[in-house]
Amino acid sequence: MNASLALIDAELARLEDEALDDEERSLCGQSLASFARLAWPLLEPATELKWGWALDAICQHLEAVTTGDLTRLLMNVPPGSMKSLLTGVIWPAWEWGPKNLAHHRFLATAHKQDLAVRDNLKCRRLIRSPWFQHLWPVVLTSDQDAKTKFENERTGFREAMAFTSMTGSRGDRVILDDPHSVDDANSPIKLAGDVVTFREALPSRVNNDQSAIVIVMQRLNEQDVSAVAKELGYEHLMIPMRFETERRCTTSIGWSDPRQDDGELMFPERFPERQVSELETTLGSYATAGQLQQRPAPRSGGMFQRADFEIVEALPAGKKKTVRAWDFAATQAAPGKRPDWTVGLRMTMIGDVFYVEDVVRGQWKSSVVETTLSNTATQDGSTVTVRMPEDPGAAGKADAQTKIKLLKGYDVKAVRPTGDKSVRARPASAQAEAGNIKLVRGLWNTAFLDEVCVFPAGTNDDQVDAFADAVNELALGASIYDIDALI
Repeated sequence: MNASLALIDAELARLEDEALDDEERSLCGQSLASFARLAWPLLEPATELKWGWALDAICQHLEAVTTGDLTRLLMNVPPGSMKSLLTGVIWPAWEWGPKNLAHHRFLATAHKQDLAVRDNLKCRRLIRSPWFQHLWPVVLTSDQDAKTKFENERTGFREAMAFTSMTGSRGDRVILDDPHSVDDANSPIKLAGDVVTFREALPSRVNNDQSAIVIVMQRLNEQDVSAVAKELGYEHLMIPMRFETERRCTTSIGWSDPRQDDGELMFPERFPERQVSELETTLGSYATAGQLQQRPAPRSGGMFQRADFEIVEALPAGKKKTVRAWDFAATQAAPGKRPDWTVGLRMTMIGDVFYVEDVVRGQWKSSVVETTLSNTATQDGSTVTVRMPEDPGAAGKADAQTKIKLLKGYDVKAVRPTGDKSVRARPASAQAEAGNIKLVRGLWNTAFLDEVCVFPAGTNDDQVDAFADAVNELALGASIYDIDALI
């Protein structure tokens, strides 16, 4: 009797295990994201998985490639977003296992073969794992099981190769992961070579018109492979680190960036505000615009060229007039969010030349802004005009009047800016191009040039606003209505 009960219990346990297996197979077959979550401990056993909506977005677009809804996909996402792991490791295993597409052939390439081989090894390790083999017994062949290429018994394979030497095999899926290194993207010759490879070599590596090419990368140059792919009509998934309302990404599969507020982070579970702010400071404005925000600007400059700014040791003698132009943070930051920048830029005009002498800059709460405004005016002296913006509406006027009262005894004016920032910056751009803008050497020089020379594509434009207002003020005591007279 006891033996019979034991057999019944064993059979019930077996049926329960089979039911759980079937449930897991069904869940993974329906969702790449679900498969990724279950595969994570096998790939990164020592690291806690942090998941966010951006990873769901990547998975949804890769699923659309699997179903045939997309055959050309470009994904621009910041570094550290699991883009390589999801695209080059988990997705191929998902097609071979849960989707029963083990006949699919994958070619994977990157700017360094070592990176392509790294993901090849991870994918093979996942497929060989007891968990995967128990649920989806895909048999790898022994005669083609190397670190650069492995094959299964249904003739599917995954092969890794360097981007610049794509020859030989053809695939149903060609994965291009970061075709440029940071150094190569800043070399016109190497960048042009990468683009030629993308245009001429990569398209010939697909099997047929049903085959797919998937590019996943960060932006490093305004003329990189992403720019060419966009011209060629690739579906474009673009997720910047910080949300920019005017650049909300919407794709043909019905996906749209879910964020609402400017500056809202892409992946706060993985990259919280403190870490992102530190990263932005380390990268500088140029790299932040490309690698984090996915909108690279010319390194030489947009409206402003670095070569146009001469750095001098001191002001020359001569009759002069000086202004300190301020640009205040629009609002106090919400809890957990990074404050905007407040900038006070001091400029002196001697003859026809404008000298930027000093930049005061910080992410301060309102009480610190007022203290800094007052202390800076005291240090500048009463001969220096103070110019500040007056925001529209009664609140803006009241705030400007409060600051003017704070600076009683100084020459202070509040000017209401109107029109586009780029228009207001045109006089400063024209003066810089003419060689009439010089910087007095100081620790602030690098941050100033980094921001000004990627405008209007940069993340921040506070220094640009103060710079433009200072030029306009010194040239004609100008508001926006005088702009054309300054060019």
